[in-house]
Amino acid sequence: MIVVATDDFELYHGVVGELRDRGVTFTTVELGDDLPDCEVVITGEDDDLDAEVPVVRGAPEDSRHAVEEALALMRGGSGQTVVGIDPGERPGIAVLVGETVVAAFHVPLTQAAETVLGEIEGAPDPVVRIGDGARLQGAKIIDDLDGVRVELVDETGTTPYLGTGARGMGDVLAAVNIAHLAGEPVDSRDIEPTAGELQVIKNRSREQSEANRTISEVLARRVAAGELTIEEALAEHRGDDEE
Repeated sequence: MIVVATDDFELYHGVVGELRDRGVTFTTVELGDDLPDCEVVITGEDDDLDAEVPVVRGAPEDSRHAVEEALALMRGGSGQTVVGIDPGERPGIAVLVGETVVAAFHVPLTQAAETVLGEIEGAPDPVVRIGDGARLQGAKIIDDLDGVRVELVDETGTTPYLGTGARGMGDVLAAVNIAHLAGEPVDSRDIEPTAGELQVIKNRSREQSEANRTISEVLARRVAAGELTIEEALAEHRGDDEE
């Protein structure tokens, strides 16, 4: 059982709401009262509390993470936050605290790094593990996670078989598997796009263009490097034609 003991009104309501939404058994006590038998206590960053069981200190704006850490500790996990990413145009992202999957996302590439940064903010010693496939998209995500501990993982065999009704879940499930695999630490990933990769980008630009336009190889390289989206490259291409 989890005990919530804090004088922080906002944290109290945030944590209690999260616990109720998840159907978790918990109780609350006044700060300073004797604690009942429990496995974890959630309290505020500035609350004066000592306990013989693990204590999770949370902030009002981050009550979800406090609950996730408490649940991971209850289940015997280390409480470390690990993010797995299956890179692509819409990366799958899985957030684990200990062995528990606490959040999952399937977002556009441009939102991937922002999503990850939001999930690891305030977490002690987080690690991000990203699959080594989809090289161009993976390189962009790594570059956007400057200052974050990132590991590059061999993603061979991480995409599971999808049965009936599981369509669209493959990227997220692969991200869960990637999160469980230790990789090589990386700060960046320099990728020279192949002719085939550049052609794919040019083909997509033509498909997305209302006037059936195809961007130049120079613009395609900038898209590959993550400097431009295809929409931005098309806008520049139209501008070049008008000059």
